[in-house]
Order: sequence, then C-alpha cells, then structure tokens
Amino acid sequence: MDIRQLSYFIEVAKQKSFTRASKVLHLSQPSLSKMVKSLEDELEVTLIDRSARQIELTDAGETVFIHGQRIVESLGELSSLLYDTMHLKKGNVKIGLPPLIGALFFPRIIKGFRDLYPEITIQLVEHGSHKVTQSVEEGTLDFGVVVLPVDEEKFTVVPFVYEKLMLFVHESHPLAAKREVAMKDLQPESFILFSEDFTLHGRIIQACRNAGFEPKIAYESSQWDFIGEMVGQELGISIFPESIAKKVNPNHIRAIPIAEPAISWELGVILKKERYVSYAAREFISYISSIMQPL
Repeated sequence: MDIRQLSYFIEVAKQKSFTRASKVLHLSQPSLSKMVKSLEDELEVTLIDRSARQIELTDAGETVFIHGQRIVESLGELSSLLYDTMHLKKGNVKIGLPPLIGALFFPRIIKGFRDLYPEITIQLVEHGSHKVTQSVEEGTLDFGVVVLPVDEEKFTVVPFVYEKLMLFVHESHPLAAKREVAMKDLQPESFILFSEDFTLHGRIIQACRNAGFEPKIAYESSQWDFIGEMVGQELGISIFPESIAKKVNPNHIRAIPIAEPAISWELGVILKKERYVSYAAREFISYISSIMQPL
C-alpha cells in the first residue's frame, strides 16, 4: 500500500467530494480518482459508494478511513521524531563512568551540554572502569569514560584527560612536608585504595611492586570522598589523580607529587567498534572533546 494512496483517500473521505479533495491536494480529479481506485483494487474492497450524489463511505471505507488516519498521523510523528533526533532536539544517551571521573569532570560537562540540548536525556551509570569497559563491550552503554589503556582492537578511543597521580596524606604525616616522594618511600605505609573493580586499584599495587614492595592495604572503598575522609582521620595514605587536590580540605590533607617514577592517569571515551552510535551520543562525545582537551 502506497502512503500517498491512503492520504488521497482520506482527503476524499473528509471532503466527501473528489472535486474538493483534488483542489486541496492540488491534483487533477482524474489522477485522484485513479489513485483511490488503485487502493481499492489493492485492498480488494470498495471504499466509496459512488452511486449517490454526494459520495459516501462503505463499511470497509469507514474502517480504512479511521485506521488510515492513525497510520498517516503515526508516520508524520515518526518523521518529526527522526528530524528532531538528527538535529539533536531529542534523544537519549546512556554513559558509563567511574564515580571519581564523574565527580571530577561531569557536573560541568553535563551542565554545558544540557544548556545546548535541553531535550536530550542523559543517563549516567556509575561503576569502576573494569565494569564500564565490560558494559560497553556488551552493548548496554552508548559509551564509557574509563582509565586507559583498553583493548583498541575492540574499542574506539577518544583521549579525554591526562594527569599524574599524587600521594595524599594527613597534614601531620611525616611525608606531608616533602616536595615530592618516591614510590619506595611508601613501603612502610598503610594504603587506602579503591576496590578491585577500579583500575586505580591494580595500577597502584603494580606501582608498589615495581618499587620493590607489596603494599599493606588497610581499607578499600568505591567512594573517593570516603577514602579522603579516612586519610583525613589518619587511617592511612592514598594515591589519587592531581585534580582531587582541589576537592579535599587543604587544612587537613596534603597532596604531594610522586616521582621515581611518576605514575600517569589517562582517561578516554571508549566506544565498541562497529556499533551504531546515535546522533546524540556523537554530539556528546564531540562536546566532551571540545572542552576537555587532553594535556
């Protein structure tokens, strides 16, 4: 069934006249009659009783008229929704990110993007980098923001942020007065780390092993602010990206650069290769790249 046939028939039914309908449609009356007749032939029913002075719909015609209007209206809505989606008036983006990354960068990013595209819905799913990476691979997220590296045979990577990791200690700690520390200096310390689902967990343990010792892990948590509070209560030391220094209380906690060796913390937006990326998701990633250029 051609949608034009249905639209023309609906207009004839509304006007109860081929003549009036042809004027509304800017179509010749013979052409209009031919289109309606071809619809009847295709459906194998008579839609219009042409024997009366003013045309009347048959029972079949009434049914096609009622349901046909719904079909035409639905197609019109679909066209409008597709236009809105392609022109970023509407849409939905589902993003996975670790809580630390979300707290550091995403309030500003979401505010700026929402100001530009208020009708696009943003759904945030917070997990550690390992879980986010797995969810992106499984296709349950549009994209994720994770600690790099990842398998670039599976994922397209858009660099996001590059920072150094720093040591965070209580102000009374003996290391608090140092301008920088080496990893080997931390051997006697008790560490407060993110839980195993977080990339930083393994990254810090490996850095300790590279320095020649196995770290003593006192506590683990999935919440960076809780870890910061425990450092503030002198329950241990922790290692965070340098951006966290702006979030903790400088009167109680000191952030000290780590040297010998410095430990990098690089973030990237990851997308599963070959997976369709919506217009809204593409624009969100483009927006992130435009305001958060990696160093």
